[in-house]
Amino acid sequence: MTDATAEQSVTADADDKPEPYNGLPGAFPYAFRATDSLLFKAYVPVALLLSVAITLVFSFGLITQLAETGSVRGGTFTFSRSFFLFVGLLLVAPLLAPVLSVARRHRRTASSVAYDRALALSAFLFIGSIYLALLTSAPAELREPTQSAVVGFFYSLPPIAGVVPPMLATLGIYLTHRLLK
Repeated sequence: MTDATAEQSVTADADDKPEPYNGLPGAFPYAFRATDSLLFKAYVPVALLLSVAITLVFSFGLITQLAETGSVRGGTFTFSRSFFLFVGLLLVAPLLAPVLSVARRHRRTASSVAYDRALALSAFLFIGSIYLALLTSAPAELREPTQSAVVGFFYSLPPIAGVVPPMLATLGIYLTHRLLK
């Protein structure tokens, strides 16, 4: 076997292997390149930007919370710091899950455009549910008067009801993944 033939054989073997994406940071460009769904290609940068923005907001919020409660020993304040991080994770995980799922699916099996499109649609619905949660849980002093019946409805709900839209949308992402798997 000549050197050129051996080099072609190695190149052919490398082409047969799926391109690695090396975890979360590499999953975004990999999923963007691998999918043929334009809706999913639109979702990938939106998910990246929102994930970074939410992470920054919660990081700065945690720093502020630590500064305000730093001199206090344990107890409720330790729990509130942990819960603060947990809520941030609950917001970021459903944004990242579709990207990771599509990247994994394209790497391991032949994914369909319908799967990618449906997952992107359910993920965009999750983003909309975050807005509805913010409307519902906004403090009364930050709410602006509105003529919109829809916004007025969400303002009239108790603030704890703000967790319902994201939870339903997260369930929608999961069910979309399971049904189209």
